[in-house]
Amino acid sequence: MRNKLQQAGLVLFGLVAGIFISINISAIAQKEAVAPLPIEELRTFADVFNAIKMGYVEPVEDKKLITQAVSGMLTGLDPHSQYLDADAFKDLQVNTHGEFGGLGIEVGMEDGFVKVVSPIEDTPAYRAGIQAGDLIVKLDDTPVKGMTLSDAVKRMRGKPKTQITLTIVRKGETKPIVVVIVREVIKVQSVKSKVVEPGYAYVRLTQFQEDTANRMVEHLNKLWKQGPVKGLVLDLRNDPGGLLHGAIGVSAAFLPPKALVTSTDGRVEDAKRKYLASPEDYLRGSRTDFLKDLPAGIKTVPMVVLVNAGSASASEIVAGALQDHKRAVVMGTQTFGKGSVQTILPLANNTAIKLTTARYYTPSGRSIQAKGIVPDIVVEETANGSSGPRLREADLERHLENDKDKEPAPAAKPQTKAPASKGKPLKDEPEDEEKPRFEIASKNDYQLNQALNLLKGLQIMQAK
Repeated sequence: MRNKLQQAGLVLFGLVAGIFISINISAIAQKEAVAPLPIEELRTFADVFNAIKMGYVEPVEDKKLITQAVSGMLTGLDPHSQYLDADAFKDLQVNTHGEFGGLGIEVGMEDGFVKVVSPIEDTPAYRAGIQAGDLIVKLDDTPVKGMTLSDAVKRMRGKPKTQITLTIVRKGETKPIVVVIVREVIKVQSVKSKVVEPGYAYVRLTQFQEDTANRMVEHLNKLWKQGPVKGLVLDLRNDPGGLLHGAIGVSAAFLPPKALVTSTDGRVEDAKRKYLASPEDYLRGSRTDFLKDLPAGIKTVPMVVLVNAGSASASEIVAGALQDHKRAVVMGTQTFGKGSVQTILPLANNTAIKLTTARYYTPSGRSIQAKGIVPDIVVEETANGSSGPRLREADLERHLENDKDKEPAPAAKPQTKAPASKGKPLKDEPEDEEKPRFEIASKNDYQLNQALNLLKGLQIMQAK
């Protein structure tokens, strides 16, 4: 029996070593010699594999063991590296085009539970009151503990009009909250816009998808056709990010040609790049340059960018670029702090890995990893100065450290106040009363009102 185990172990060892060599060569594709394999550790892996195969209480498929091992390697690195099975890889490709089935939440894993990073606007989860930072501990009657993130996401997805019951634990609540949600086909409208007041335009980006920059240009042209624009608000609050080239395109719309938008740095040569406000960096394929259709004056119109703790990744790239180039005033609260780049590396059988390969930096060289963008003018969600507790990158387990500054950034505190509103002041909400759900771009959107007040003030100063 022991001899059979040893023989099987040697065979598996050779197989695993071959797999690792293949991955190293094909995924990284470096010209330099591949680093030596950790022989002893691979032997330990083979021994554990054999022990499970021969002695576990129930038979386990080889595929399941290998898949879980690969998944464990990636999830143990940082919160954003992940193994994507065939279904998850397909879902990722669909999501970037803005339509998929499910609940409408951005999620990660923490302590074996699903943690909500951000609910997506106009989705079942958002309407049901799911909040950033919620821990999902049970899906229907099945505990989440022990599931992989992919397994949990699969369970949350399903046919439209079917129900799922989420049991969540929320900070500040003494008992778990049970929420019943009806699944829908999620069609994320990544760009919204309106004229909030005569002469003042508002554009909101909810996600950075394949065509977000193109759609934004269409919205800007419609706004400009409604009359002269004296000021523009670009709303990136609760935008969890998305595609990098979308962020480059949005930034390029407001910056001079060839201006530096962001740079990335990692271990491999391909990870060391500078991204400029140029068609080569925001277009894919041979498509027409949609930024040629921008309305006149878009590069100079007074501009405020609204951000909060839900603004992450691509949103932070845009906010950081416009802030560093002094193109816009950034207003709101400190952003999420996701300053890492994930690369999708396709594998066999329509699977892939999402691997963190680089950190990104603002044009001035700032790293916002685990720090975020601190607004030029700090404005809380309400007039009484309360935005409530929010989840940030620094709160996630195994998050990457900020390589520019090892000390975590303190939470932003209001130091610079926005101009006072000329309208009726918003009354402070009594602490003993339940606060209504915050609605972005509503009449009572305090941050938006303060952004408009600032733009009006800038207009008066320019007129003098």
